[in-house]
Amino acid sequence: MNLKSMIYIACCIAVMSCGPQKKKAMEETEVLIETSMGDMKVKLYNDTPKHRDNFIKLARAGAYDNILFHRVVRGFMVQTGDPALKPGGMKPAVDTAAYRYTIPAEIRYPRHFHKKGALAAARMGDDVNPEKASSGTQFYIVTGKTYTPSSLMELYSAIYQSRVDTLYEELSRGHLKEMYLMRRRGETEKLESLKDSLLHEAEAKVAAHPPVPFDETQKQAYTTVGGAPHLDGEYTVFGEVVEGLQVAEAIEKVRTAKERPLQEIVVRKVTVLE
Repeated sequence: MNLKSMIYIACCIAVMSCGPQKKKAMEETEVLIETSMGDMKVKLYNDTPKHRDNFIKLARAGAYDNILFHRVVRGFMVQTGDPALKPGGMKPAVDTAAYRYTIPAEIRYPRHFHKKGALAAARMGDDVNPEKASSGTQFYIVTGKTYTPSSLMELYSAIYQSRVDTLYEELSRGHLKEMYLMRRRGETEKLESLKDSLLHEAEAKVAAHPPVPFDETQKQAYTTVGGAPHLDGEYTVFGEVVEGLQVAEAIEKVRTAKERPLQEIVVRKVTVLE
């Protein structure tokens, strides 16, 4: 056997031996969420590894065992994941302060968006969390609603205008003292001129970097199965329900008071499927 043939055979063996390992690494982890209203199976995306690994770690540690769905909004989502919220007023077995951490955002938009069944991490608002870091434990499952093509266009326009308004407010905060003095002196024209200037600056900046328009995949999903498109690009979507979505739909329909279910809906156990 010549050298060329030996190298060829060695390369073939290497490829064959790496194949199963590579395939296993590419497989998405599945997790079973057992609830008092039925079971859901979710898959965790590999391109959000921090959220995937954190969810797996918490599931294996039992952090999600015997906790409540504490927020339910019809036409939107169902939320759980707080280890401190136990059924029947039961006290947690461990100190839940250890779970009060955040995870850096892994927003993979528009690849992952808020279609019905999306699994996403809850978080604090932009005013205290401009980096959009996720809660260490809390997550929600989108139930959402369906949209018409025209209502999606209207929503995009609203998102665009919201960006302009938010930026205008941020720019205005840098001129608060100046604007206060103008008001006090009765310099109405100067004040309005400054406001117009700041608004034009905000509009120009948003026009230079506008929100990403809904692509055809999103339009298809939002006009058929539905979702929560107003959250796109703002929260980390790190998985999706692959079986048992009807359970989330049933939870969504329970009676609530201030978004809190009037009946206790319990996550009994979360299990990583090997």
